[in-house]
Amino acid sequence: MTHEITQPQTELVQKRRPSAGLRSVKRASLWSVGSVVIAVLVLMPILSVLWIALHPTENIWPHLMATTLPRYAITTGLLTFGVALLSACVGTGAAWLVTMYRFPLSKSLEWLLLLPLAIPAYVGAYALVDFLEYAGPVQTALRSLFGWSSARDYAFPEIRSLGSAIIVLSAALTPYIFLMARSAFREHSGSIYEVSRALGAGPFARFWRVGLPMARPAIAAGTAIVMMETVSDFGTVSYFAVQTLTTGIFSTWLQAGNAGGAAQIASVVLLVVLLMLAFEKSSRGKARYHSGARHPRPISAIRLTGWQAWVALGLCAVPFVIGFVLPVYVISSHALGEPDQWLAPGLISAFKNTLTVAGLAAIVTVTAALFMVYGVRLTGRSLPRMVLPLTTLGYAAPGAVLGIGILFPLAAFDNALADLILKITGHEIGLLFTGSAFAIIFAYCVRFFAIAQGAADAAMGRVAPSLPMAARSLGQTLGGTLRRVYIPLIRGSVGTALLLVFVDCVKELPATLLLRPFNYNTLATRVHEKASLEQLEQASPAALLVIAVGLVAVLLMARSENASDLT
Repeated sequence: MTHEITQPQTELVQKRRPSAGLRSVKRASLWSVGSVVIAVLVLMPILSVLWIALHPTENIWPHLMATTLPRYAITTGLLTFGVALLSACVGTGAAWLVTMYRFPLSKSLEWLLLLPLAIPAYVGAYALVDFLEYAGPVQTALRSLFGWSSARDYAFPEIRSLGSAIIVLSAALTPYIFLMARSAFREHSGSIYEVSRALGAGPFARFWRVGLPMARPAIAAGTAIVMMETVSDFGTVSYFAVQTLTTGIFSTWLQAGNAGGAAQIASVVLLVVLLMLAFEKSSRGKARYHSGARHPRPISAIRLTGWQAWVALGLCAVPFVIGFVLPVYVISSHALGEPDQWLAPGLISAFKNTLTVAGLAAIVTVTAALFMVYGVRLTGRSLPRMVLPLTTLGYAAPGAVLGIGILFPLAAFDNALADLILKITGHEIGLLFTGSAFAIIFAYCVRFFAIAQGAADAAMGRVAPSLPMAARSLGQTLGGTLRRVYIPLIRGSVGTALLLVFVDCVKELPATLLLRPFNYNTLATRVHEKASLEQLEQASPAALLVIAVGLVAVLLMARSENASDLT
């Protein structure tokens, strides 16, 4: 009797297992297909730029090569090299001082030197010009002190110049190198420096021959980020009247009306960025240093006294003052000087628009990243795994490049859809995508997808494989496992990714300028428009709001850094 009951049950289980396995494979295939679709959408703007550049309606490449392109390329090269060199020197030097020495405010400077990340470079440019221009406080004080009556009585450096752009961009971007260099110095065992001191190496020799070579991969990675951000900058260089490849995209498209030429310049920018990525990869791959100790001895910081302590404090305080204190002081003084500007209708609508597009973009980006990373982890196929790292190219592509790559294919689709609906229904619906904020949100998602993808991938990698396996054995579907196992365990990382993407969307300027509908402003575009018209009083409230949003992200980053140090 027992045999008669058990045998049909065994056969039923054997019949069901292949069916259940087939359903699981089909579901996993749907997740992997969805991952590939997301990757294609992220890569589409870059591919679109290359297509437009290779198939322009009017080929002005020979004209660009003979006229403006060499000047754009040379200026971009000088700007990038200058910012990279200055940022690397200042960021690495400050990281070495706060890690290896103790002097007044050294512990506070470890997080104060991160605060310039909250200041968009274009805001720093407006503040510097306002501070140093003829009617600014510096030149006014000089004329009052020495009795000069006009600019002919004294010589003052040109404010809107390549040198000023290098200083402003370096002040805004130095924290990237400082953060990576400081982490690299901290990871080294203190015994290495103690041995070098015992062998007679002085302070400079310990830095040049011991610390710097071991931190070189991290410094190279930070320098590559700085160079890419410099190449993609538009607000700062346009305000300083510095003609770079990015400003060339805007002038060729908006002023000359040649989209193909703009796409060709954008392809050059993209090539430059890819070369920088290759440089960063090769630098990391060729220089690797490992600590031999299982539990490396912490670094014993040397206490400085006398003039040495004050020199170290001054050297570390300069980038903080230029990169954070000066912009906040100038912008705050204008904002508080005319409080009625806080109630300006344009500011309120720009604030609402910013919250809408940045909030939606952050939610869509993080959701798509979670879906994609989870789908790639489920599949055993090579294609989804191959396209996953390619989606990080969107972060390397400047906003102006993405603007071109998104607008033209989206406009063509928009017009075709409107014509089709008009033909079928007889109603004119207008442009649904390019006539709304959809294009801006799409650009933000592509531009900052790498942030969400990296956070999701790292967080899911920390989840023990036994947990989702147990959930699946208890009958959870693939989607249920993601909702009930992964997301509760990684909600901290998801929240951080949402915040970081939101902050970057708030500060993004080039893509917003190119893709926004008519009479549609965000905080960033309002700051740019008002400051370009020399109306800094009207631009200051919006600039302060952008800075406040950036401060939230920087303080969160500093908090996570302190937490990691304690552990």
